[in-house]
Amino acid sequence: MEAEWPRRPCYAIKRPMARLPQLLAATLASACGPAPAGPEPGTGTSAPTSTSDSPTTDLPPTTTSEAGTESSTTGGSSSFMVAPDLADGADLTCNPWAQNCPKGEKCAPWVPSGRGPFTDAKCVQIIGNQAPGETCTAPEGPTAGIDDCASGSFCWEVDDDNHGVCFLQCTGNPDTPICPPKTGCRSDQYSVLALCFSDCDPLLQDCPKDNLCVQNVDSFVCIPDASGDEGQVNDACEFVGACDPGLVCFASVMASGNCDPQSSGCCQPFCSLPDGPCPNPDQQCLPLEQTPSGFEHVGICAVPK
Repeated sequence: MEAEWPRRPCYAIKRPMARLPQLLAATLASACGPAPAGPEPGTGTSAPTSTSDSPTTDLPPTTTSEAGTESSTTGGSSSFMVAPDLADGADLTCNPWAQNCPKGEKCAPWVPSGRGPFTDAKCVQIIGNQAPGETCTAPEGPTAGIDDCASGSFCWEVDDDNHGVCFLQCTGNPDTPICPPKTGCRSDQYSVLALCFSDCDPLLQDCPKDNLCVQNVDSFVCIPDASGDEGQVNDACEFVGACDPGLVCFASVMASGNCDPQSSGCCQPFCSLPDGPCPNPDQQCLPLEQTPSGFEHVGICAVPK
């Protein structure tokens, strides 16, 4: 069974004079255990408005480093809890951001109970050299932390046969995550599991098979598609990976009158500005509240204010 990325906020909207509920949590794979309880949804990330309020996000912003050889995320990752200070590996057996294990070992996130979020990290023997993007095996399951990925990478999207794909782990620290060019860092609720995902074009949806292109504040990144048989236009959703490629889980109250008002989220498409077509008669293609550089033509189908 696949490991669960702890559920966290995704797309929502901010409008003048009102702060509307954000959606629940972003999951990158089907659950292998219950998500940790969190507070009621608050305010969120991207929006088709022209307000000057600074949005918050569950995906840290991605910027290019001065050297031009790495992408670093600044500002850390927002979550339901304050992320622990992992700069020196405090409170963990090892520091997954610094890979400070002895030679021949790597620092891997793991779940001591076997279920739920990744709350700890430990040094494990390096048993393989599979590179990021290559298939991998996690012989003891998706939460044990043991896999045949090379040092600095982690086996993710693990299936029932314990097979998955290697992803590069973010370096730096939770406040200033670092990933290679054209990738963005996505950190979990506890800043223990942090992986680099490829950049992409939301209108082209040019991610690998079974992946989605979603916004990472000032970039777009590929994440696994967790929509299953649902996730079509106007379907209810609760997390960012729950919609089909080209769609995003958006706050129902701002998406369309054709959405279920009892649902926190509703799947709606990205669109091409200024007048890209939208599926519902009450919608327009509107700008994102925070538009990644180079994607000024990308909007979201929503109800105009």
